[in-house]
Amino acid sequence: MPKESGLEDPSKDIDLMEELLKAEQKITIRLEMRKFNKPTTIIEGIDPKDFRLEDIAKSLKIHCACGGTVKDGKIILQGDQRKRAKEYLKNNGFSGESIMII
Repeated sequence: MPKESGLEDPSKDIDLMEELLKAEQKITIRLEMRKFNKPTTIIEGIDPKDFRLEDIAKSLKIHCACGGTVKDGKIILQGDQRKRAKEYLKNNGFSGESIMII
């Protein structure tokens, strides 16, 4: 059965828009020492208007096998998870060139 001309799949447009948004993000991953000299990984630069930070944080916590939270538009992970976090973000569509590890 032929497709009617002029009608396109709207899910393709949504996927394309999401890919463009991911490519535009300037993400910074840094290590911060907290109380009692505990290392903490801070991920910032992902726009909370475009992405659900809670969902990304949940997936990151599973991937890195650590605890964490979302606070003030930042994803906070326990421990030094900089390399794992960058790997996860690259594998999920974020541009590797736009992710900076400090």
